Amino acid sequence: MKELSPLEELRHSASHILATAILRLYPEAKLDIGPATEAGFYYDIDLDKKLTTEDLEKIEAEMYKIVKENQRFTRTEVPREQAVEIIKKAGQERYKLGRLADIPEGDAISFYQNGEFIDLCAGPHVNYTSKVKAIKLLQIAGAYHRGDEKNKQLQRIYGTAFPSKAELEEYLKQQEEAKKRDHRKIGKEMNLFVIDDAVGQGLILWTGKGGIIRQELMNFISLHLRAQGYQQVFTPHIGRLGLYRTSGHFPYYQDSQYPPLIEKEEMEHLGHEGCSCAELSNRLAKGDVDGYLLKPMNCPMHIKIFASQPHSYRDLPIRLAEFGTVYRWEQSGELNGLTRVRGFTQDDAHLFVTEEQLKSEIEGCLSLVKTVFSTLGMKSYRVRVGLRNPDSSKYVGAAESWDKAEQVLREEAAGLGVPFTEEKGEAAFYGPKIDFVVKDVIGREWQLGTVQVDYNLPERFKLEYIGADNKPHRPVMIHRAPFGSLERFTGVLIEHFAGDFPTWLAPEQVRVLTITSEQDAYAAELVNKLKAEGIRASADAESDKLGAKIRRAETDKVPWMLVVGKNEAAEGCVTIRSRIAKSKEGKHTADEAIALVKNAIATKALPEGME
Repeated sequence: MKELSPLEELRHSASHILATAILRLYPEAKLDIGPATEAGFYYDIDLDKKLTTEDLEKIEAEMYKIVKENQRFTRTEVPREQAVEIIKKAGQERYKLGRLADIPEGDAISFYQNGEFIDLCAGPHVNYTSKVKAIKLLQIAGAYHRGDEKNKQLQRIYGTAFPSKAELEEYLKQQEEAKKRDHRKIGKEMNLFVIDDAVGQGLILWTGKGGIIRQELMNFISLHLRAQGYQQVFTPHIGRLGLYRTSGHFPYYQDSQYPPLIEKEEMEHLGHEGCSCAELSNRLAKGDVDGYLLKPMNCPMHIKIFASQPHSYRDLPIRLAEFGTVYRWEQSGELNGLTRVRGFTQDDAHLFVTEEQLKSEIEGCLSLVKTVFSTLGMKSYRVRVGLRNPDSSKYVGAAESWDKAEQVLREEAAGLGVPFTEEKGEAAFYGPKIDFVVKDVIGREWQLGTVQVDYNLPERFKLEYIGADNKPHRPVMIHRAPFGSLERFTGVLIEHFAGDFPTWLAPEQVRVLTITSEQDAYAAELVNKLKAEGIRASADAESDKLGAKIRRAETDKVPWMLVVGKNEAAEGCVTIRSRIAKSKEGKHTADEAIALVKNAIATKALPEGME
């Protein structure tokens, strides 16, 4: 039985209540699966009737009836043959028999029943339906059976559940606020990025304004990398398939990679042989045919840079950093603006260290992650320590190396002074990791920075350095990415700040607003002064009224507005308006205003209220 948190257990129970209600209202419905999710639950159903929002209201009302009936959840384990009969008797063989076939021979087969409804399920559940105090059905979406576009599209009903009405109401308020902050909406309004079908879904076109944010983030992290002794490296977007066979990324992550690219000569040769697609796929998997792979990870190429010359223990630690673009195949239905893409740039680094240096180098990586979060006002976060599952064949390498890597990460996580959990089965295939889960200003959690310890890739690539004993030794690798990816991190920042970026990140930092055309020359002079100080500035000298200019600047999320009228122009002053620095508003000399803006940039000051 899978371990679930109390909230996951409650939401999993709510998905069964949902299925019960569906079959009461639509007995002809065929059910697939209904798991708990991070934000609630869903159930996939096959039903000829296309459900509407009004139908959701009816289903939700029926769910509350089932809650009041206080039905008991009971678990029964049965042999496989009996399980088939139970499924057929319920009339749910269309999808449930396939799910039954997924259960390995020898594993327990269990059903849960509440009232008249029985479902193939590993559990667990709450004891009674009445424990689910607050339910809300949220939306209907299409979902292909097993996520395969070749299969039938089912109707997926999303919902959420909480132990109390108050918690549900708080969640729904958060969701309303999240809609206002949606990075896709704000990104379009601010003209930060574009996704175009002609280019490809999940592939981001950064505009000039979005490019400023990206470049400022890169400049920020690069400054800290130089201070910590990192070397900046650059690697290509594709690499030989054999490289990723050696690393293990192919075939371990084959399902999330684009198909290999075959050499032209090799493709012509295979064509003469009449090689079918299936044969080609098999030969690629076996290694009989080589090719190239769109880079899914940067680490194998950094390993090759390390291995390109001999090293002594005196050279270590060697810290290689790259803003490396990688490519992953994601199902089209799971793509989401900047936060779920097919091509993204990691603020990636790989450190090659001795075992004696491991602890201090991990601390340096963790310190950098904390610096990033504190600078951006992400004060609340927790830590997950991802460990291997000893029962899984996913993980490579010796148990002794895993034990050492896991222990050092446990110790470092404990020393961070923030809540942390250990999660079995969440390690990378080559090593355990620390993930930072950040809470934004409206209480949502995002997995961002990561630090991983790896004894296995150095072994797979036979990396060496010469130790003080004049003998060869294996280095240990640390993989780390404080942002994770620039795309995802920027998407999170847009929502975290609701587009009201701190001055140093804002695409346009200052806009000078004239009251009449008589101040145009003074405004132009101010803009030139601001630009001379390295400040991104412009003037709005349109013939509109001041109110329209202010609204325009607010829509564009410009953090500083300098209003100039007849008096300001005569006195060499400005009147500051600012959504992020209310305490600085009012009349100032032009030099004072410029100094305030420069200070906000230099100190990376947060919007007031987020300090």
